[in-house]
Amino acid sequence: MELRQLKYFMEVAKREHMTEAAEALHVAQSAVSRQIFNLESELGVDLFVRQGRRVRLTPIGRMFLESTTQAMKMLDNATREVKEHLDPERGTIRIAFPISMAAHTLPTAISAFRERYPKARFQLKQNIYNHLVDEVVNGEYNMALLGPVPMDEEKLEGHILFTENIVALLPSNHHLANEPILKLSQLKDEPFILLPEGMYFRDMVMNACADAGFEPKVSFEGDDVDALKGLVSASLGITLLPEITVMDTLPRATVKIPIIEPSVTRTVGLIIPKERQLLPTETLFFEFLKEFFSKQNG
Repeated sequence: MELRQLKYFMEVAKREHMTEAAEALHVAQSAVSRQIFNLESELGVDLFVRQGRRVRLTPIGRMFLESTTQAMKMLDNATREVKEHLDPERGTIRIAFPISMAAHTLPTAISAFRERYPKARFQLKQNIYNHLVDEVVNGEYNMALLGPVPMDEEKLEGHILFTENIVALLPSNHHLANEPILKLSQLKDEPFILLPEGMYFRDMVMNACADAGFEPKVSFEGDDVDALKGLVSASLGITLLPEITVMDTLPRATVKIPIIEPSVTRTVGLIIPKERQLLPTETLFFEFLKEFFSKQNG
């Protein structure tokens, strides 16, 4: 079994089309077909069902793809680890994050890290909360920045970097806009603008409102934090947001107001796998983040 065969197999499985896989691999279709045939002959099973020009994985093919994907990840990590042991300051940090960390938290930390290690590289991926957890568990990434930090995941280590407040964002012409602080119960009759159902931060908001004795009236939903800000800016309702998402600038025609009774907060930090070691450059960044935010909050 050759590494080339496995790469061809994974590309065909991804595209479910021999010709498209060959084009992506920049080789002739006959070469792809031959390598897949040789792989199936060596294994003694059919990995694909042929359907004209298209193919689909057999049940055994799906099992083999899962194992092959994990093996290729391990090989890629091993190759990177050897290179990074020779010079960890030139390695690559692969980190996933939610959109709420995209404007301030992560860019600020990366900028400070690059001042110390200017030759380090980054591969960044944005995703929603539950997918971030899954990607670290499954080995897609070794590190994710997120909030709140899960501390009871069996296969993950959670490391809290700081705790931030959740604030109310109101239109500047709102009748409560001049209040210095707000009780959450003061918003019980307001039209809320929230993330869609299934998003972790929406659940946080719903739970906080329940603790304050009411269920929010959801008038609009937005796919991300920027959409929520825009809808509030248009005076279509109010929302709750992590304070860090409005740290530098407020959207036009809006005000942010701290919330008391109850005080709503969330932890922000890193998750890393319990069963896999960080690569050398990832370890540098991991230790740097703990130091950086300790000084920021000290």
